[in-house]
Amino acid sequence: MMPVLSRGKHRSPKRGACFMEFASFLAGERWTDHPTCTHPALASLSRLVNDWTTDASRSRLGEMIPSVIGLVGDDERVELTIAVRAASAALPVASEARQRALAVGLIRCEARLAEVDPEGAAGVNLIVRAALNRAPLAELWATQQLASLMRRQPKAFAPMYDAIVNVAVAGIGEACIDNPDERLRKLLQTAIDDCDRLLRTPDQSRQRTVSLTPA
Repeated sequence: MMPVLSRGKHRSPKRGACFMEFASFLAGERWTDHPTCTHPALASLSRLVNDWTTDASRSRLGEMIPSVIGLVGDDERVELTIAVRAASAALPVASEARQRALAVGLIRCEARLAEVDPEGAAGVNLIVRAALNRAPLAELWATQQLASLMRRQPKAFAPMYDAIVNVAVAGIGEACIDNPDERLRKLLQTAIDDCDRLLRTPDQSRQRTVSLTPA
C-alpha cells in the first residue's frame, strides 16, 4: 500500500506521508522526513510546499517525488539558487512586509553569487532583476536598509537561505491570488530542475527510472 500525501510529519506510512517521507519510502531509507537521499535545502523546500499546499491539490505533487531522490552534494549554489527561485516566485504576490524581506534576500543572494560563481551569475541575475522590477518600492526599501547595514557591519550580513525560503513559501501560501497551489507546485518543479542541473551528471539524469506506480 502506498502512503497518502498529507500535511506534517507521520509516524508510519499507514498514517500518511509528507513529500520527503514519501521520498524516504521510495529510496528504501528508514521512514523520515529528513532522508539522506535529497539535498537538505531541496528537502526543506519540499516539506514547506507540501505543508502549504491545500489538501485538494497536494496529490499533484506526488509525480515529482522520484525526481528528488539522488539529488545530493555539497555546493552552496544549490541553497543560493533555491532561495532565489523561492523569493522570485513570492515577491510579486506576497504582502508588503514579506516583499521587503524578500527583496533584501534577493539582493544579498545576487551579491553572494557573484562571489561563489561569477561565471554562472548572469542567468540568476536576470531572475533577480525581473522579480525586483515587479516590486520597485520593496527594492528601494531594501537597498536603503542594506546600505545602512553594510556601513555598520560590512562583513557580517550574509544571506540566510532557510529564512528566505520560509518567508517566500508562506508568502505564496497566504497570497490573495487565484491559485497559490499552482505557484507553489511550479516553484518546487523549477527548484528540482535547477538541482538536477547542479548536482547530477548527464548519465545520472538519464537513469532516473523510479516510478510511483507499483509494478
